[in-house]
Amino acid sequence: MEPLREIGRLLLMLGVVLVVVGGFLAMSGKLPFRLGHLPGDISWQGKHTTVYFPVITCLVLSVVLSVIFWLISHVKR
Repeated sequence: MEPLREIGRLLLMLGVVLVVVGGFLAMSGKLPFRLGHLPGDISWQGKHTTVYFPVITCLVLSVVLSVIFWLISHVKR
């Protein structure tokens, strides 16, 4: 029964993460900033081409995901 218990915990954690991300996305229109259009994101527009690279957005998401995964690993111990 132990493997089933671990799978259950994993599914619960994934559910919580999905609820948090879904809530953030649902309320993102009310935030004072738009994720993906932060200062520091690179945007270049030519005549027929637009190139966009969200540098700061990638850094912010990396930090947030690192903290979330650290918390998950810390709780699992």
